[in-house]
Amino acid sequence: MVSHYLQRIVPRIEKEHLPMRVFFISANREDINMPTLPMGLGCVAAATQKDGHEVRFVDLLTAGDIGAAIEGVIDEFAPQVIGVSIRNIDDQAMDSTQFMLDQAKEVVALCRKRSPAPIVLGGAGYSIFPQSALEYVGADMGIQGEGEAAFGVLLKHIEQQADLSKVPGLYLPGRGLQAKRTYIKDLDQLPFPEPSLLLPAGLQKERYWLPFQTRRGCPLDCSYCSTATIEGHLLRQRSPAAVVKELTRWVAAGSKQVFFVDNTFNLPQSYALELCRRMAAAALDITWRCIFYPHRVSQDLVKTMARTGCREVSMGFESGDNDILQAMNKRFDTDDIRRASKILADCGIRRTGFLMLGGPGETRESVARSFDFVESLDLDGLKITRGIRIYPYTALAKIAVEEGLLEADDDLLFPKFYMVKELNQWLEKYVRERAKNRPNWFC
Repeated sequence: MVSHYLQRIVPRIEKEHLPMRVFFISANREDINMPTLPMGLGCVAAATQKDGHEVRFVDLLTAGDIGAAIEGVIDEFAPQVIGVSIRNIDDQAMDSTQFMLDQAKEVVALCRKRSPAPIVLGGAGYSIFPQSALEYVGADMGIQGEGEAAFGVLLKHIEQQADLSKVPGLYLPGRGLQAKRTYIKDLDQLPFPEPSLLLPAGLQKERYWLPFQTRRGCPLDCSYCSTATIEGHLLRQRSPAAVVKELTRWVAAGSKQVFFVDNTFNLPQSYALELCRRMAAAALDITWRCIFYPHRVSQDLVKTMARTGCREVSMGFESGDNDILQAMNKRFDTDDIRRASKILADCGIRRTGFLMLGGPGETRESVARSFDFVESLDLDGLKITRGIRIYPYTALAKIAVEEGLLEADDDLLFPKFYMVKELNQWLEKYVRERAKNRPNWFC
């Protein structure tokens, strides 16, 4: 049955056409917080090249005329498979939510007009909603999770017109998951792209941050977080030596700003410290930032981070009230946050904090305590959000269903937010008042 589906959507590939021609498109056009390069899709493209296939790559954030960029490659390259990466579904803002999946839908429509090649979705945003996003966008198939290995398996099946039911993490419209997704344990086996793939001639490199992932997976299970759906619970690491070797290559190519996108850069601390010590030994001339988990912070680690070019961290503590932190399943309290903040400040590292207000258990009193707490930290920046975006398979989603805020079968592709009803109107005014005359607070 599945092989008939493949025969219907894939033009017959003759032997003389091997290796296959694959066109990768990063559909993201938003530079929320910072403009970044599509390293994740670049890694899938690198693995595809390693398998012997021909590759073309377009980043729509830097491409200019989107239609011309896509049509030009299709007309010149005649791809046999098109891969489209979806970074974000929406901007997670409860008020005036920006739904970004329509951008990918437009990309798929442009490709359909110009090419008969099957279109495969992937990326972090896609992996949260693999079935509903696939059907909304109108692509032929999608791969949930790590694409470096699974996409190669898919290409082999397409080459051979074989049954797709053995491709790990593959979703088909109306047919769901074909084979259980797999997680790559040895990340060092995965290739990185050539810098020229993401840094085309003429790009203003100083504007863009290089997103670099040293670890995948997160076992912490914060109540609202989608990371485990995207990457799994098991923490897997690249070796620090491999990370520094690759960073050295990108620095030589002109990339001087690095954003370590690991959800918790400082965990495990032993790994983070070894990585920073190797970075110091390599004397990398970079400015970098990371996401920092304020739990049992080592002063030695923070000093080494500063010495190697760390200039800013995002402290995702989300609340300044211990009861709310516990409800969010955080492994730290306000004393831990205060201590981490002081160590970072003493080492000259900028601190951006985050408040997510209105979640389960929130009260006027807990909101006031959160604001009093962040004021006492004297942070360099604060991002405030009202309402928490609900993602599937999270504790927050279960609570929302139990409280009758969601139907159990809501796939949550279209954004829904948890907000304590009694706080909604009051919170909007209260946040505005507390943020008044604070230009470094964003809400």
